[in-house]
Amino acid sequence: MGRRLLTIPVALGAVVLAAAGCGGQQSGAAPPPQPQQQAQQAPQGPEPVAEVDNLSGKSTAVTLDSEFTDALEKLDVTPGPVGDAKISDEGVASFPITGGNVTYFEPGSTNPYVRGEIMHEGSGLSLTAGDTKVELEDFVVNPGNSKLTTTVSANGEVAAEDAETFFLNGSTLKPLETKGNQAILDGTEVTLTEDAAKLLNKTFDVDAFEKGLPIGEAKITIDTQ
Repeated sequence: MGRRLLTIPVALGAVVLAAAGCGGQQSGAAPPPQPQQQAQQAPQGPEPVAEVDNLSGKSTAVTLDSEFTDALEKLDVTPGPVGDAKISDEGVASFPITGGNVTYFEPGSTNPYVRGEIMHEGSGLSLTAGDTKVELEDFVVNPGNSKLTTTVSANGEVAAEDAETFFLNGSTLKPLETKGNQAILDGTEVTLTEDAAKLLNKTFDVDAFEKGLPIGEAKITIDTQ
């Protein structure tokens, strides 16, 4: 059973010991350090503040930026939910978390201080204009490299898998918040990547999509038990 721990502060993780050298000892050479000496000499990295290695809920919600929605409106492109996703009347798109893991360190203690992989299988976002429809599905959030990849389909045909569609600006992330059995990572800015902009421009025969176009602000809520 995977660990599902989230106590702040809490000591998690283990000290990584240096590996013992292999091979025979040469005449006159200093004896290899004993295990106790190795443990004393081994560097110790920061311990996680929070760690969940078997995610099963809750959701990633993105409050869509007005610059993004205005651009879609000018192009007569309508956003919509795919699968289990939802878009509220207030313009918040939410995608259920279906798996993955996440580890959170004290900001500044290591880089990146949020690591893992957060999966959203069976949901996504569609963009429709007339008979043309693009679907971005099965989001995978990787906070370690600040990227969100998707499966991209155009008019029902898969155009790209594991496509780097959105960039996640973690510099705007707020401190980890906990509420009951949930942990919340709020404030990450989501923007369009260059490859995604090119694909959308080609599909919709426009030139309005650009790298860095603000998509919205993400709020990731995960169940810890």
